[in-house]
Amino acid sequence: MEQILKSRRTAPLKTPTGLSEDAVKDISAAATTLLADIFALYLKTKNFHWHMSGSHFRDYHRMLDDQGEQLFGITDPLAERVRKLGGVTLKSIGDIARRQRIRDNDADFVHAHGMLAELREDTGELVASMRSLHALCDEHGDVATASLLENWIDEAEQRIWFLFETLRGTNA
Repeated sequence: MEQILKSRRTAPLKTPTGLSEDAVKDISAAATTLLADIFALYLKTKNFHWHMSGSHFRDYHRMLDDQGEQLFGITDPLAERVRKLGGVTLKSIGDIARRQRIRDNDADFVHAHGMLAELREDTGELVASMRSLHALCDEHGDVATASLLENWIDEAEQRIWFLFETLRGTNA
């Protein structure tokens, strides 16, 4: 009995999906890297939310709180999608740090407009990564993951729009 339990704990998840092994491997890896970027952008957004200051504090603080919630809302469905495919996803903060492409900002002070401009650029990078993953899903016939991405791309484009309009007329 002990041997059976041990083999179950070490056996790979072989969820029946109708996708090839290569599709599962490729999509899972790309989605997990995207997930690391989403966590990195979420934490940066919360960092800026917590450290916001200036004459538009309340509006910016609330906008970044809303954007952070939206980012965090993607994390569980994306990670679970990887698992539904039979893949393996993030396991730790260290795993996120090794995979993320969105750079951290550990500066002691960032001007409010600098924060918003940085988030706008990072969100643009996130959209590009989502589109790339969508193309990979199309290549492998993974319509479910592609469908999720379409909504998340739309939400990210709205975040970019809000950040862009907020910065209109500034030098950022």
